[in-house]
Amino acid sequence: MIQNHLSLGTVVAFTALLTRLYGPISALTNVQVNVLGSIALFERLFEYLDIPVDVEERPDAVHLSSVKGHIVFDHVCFHYQEEREILHDISLTIEPGQVVALVGPSGSGKTTLSGLIPRFYDVSKGRVLIDGHDVRDVSLRSLSDHIGLVTQETFLFHATIRENLLYGNPHASEEEMIAAAKAASIHELIMSLPEGYETVVGERGYKLSGGEKQRIAIARVILKNPKILILDEATSALDSHSESLVQAALDELMKERTSIVIAHRLSTILSADQIFVIADGRVVEQGTHHELLANNGLYAELYRKQFSK
Repeated sequence: MIQNHLSLGTVVAFTALLTRLYGPISALTNVQVNVLGSIALFERLFEYLDIPVDVEERPDAVHLSSVKGHIVFDHVCFHYQEEREILHDISLTIEPGQVVALVGPSGSGKTTLSGLIPRFYDVSKGRVLIDGHDVRDVSLRSLSDHIGLVTQETFLFHATIRENLLYGNPHASEEEMIAAAKAASIHELIMSLPEGYETVVGERGYKLSGGEKQRIAIARVILKNPKILILDEATSALDSHSESLVQAALDELMKERTSIVIAHRLSTILSADQIFVIADGRVVEQGTHHELLANNGLYAELYRKQFSK
């Protein structure tokens, strides 16, 4: 430019275009890193997709249009790994409309046993029957339609309270939804919120307390209206006040349903029709609360430990 071979404008244009060239060159040099990272990710995804399905629906699966709630465990054995059996030759019968409690030390197999009813897993040996039908012969959709589940850790979607409730029954009317919320003792709290049923609860319901989330989960199950109900430690993580509210909602929910209650707090299952005591994957005792106390076995020991504190 000093020797008049280039104009000032050419130098300015060259400098401006050079700076715009740095970005694409830098991105191009990172392509290999991105491709290698993506290949590793795809390998993990396809490994997951290639995992064999453990629970498959049979081509001639039976559709259960109605259920009474008669459940039978017929010499059931189960293992996650072949070398270590979790449940050993369990046989028990639950009559329609009964409230049955599963109690025992942590890790004894209570949750695993209850998970065999909705076919979260399939038995290794034996059968699980609902109204005389082996659950492996029943369509997964109809099996799910007749079973309601309330666990210790309630999952709520990042959506409104209305959408979370209607997930249990998308075709429910406004009146049915409100009736379910009232039965679960949560309607008044919902109406006290500025947006009522349109309140967004946040990811996993973080805007609500533990007791409030549990009561919404109970209302959702009431709306679904299943004949078989599984309650897995539904009140164990709550304070005394929240527990009393949730327990009242659960009492309403269990009316005229076959209910399987898993509980460490024995105060919540004293009135159960039958209590099955499970230890090391076996049923070691069964009976009512008073019968088991009279037997002076494992149940009586667990009861004394809790109520002597």
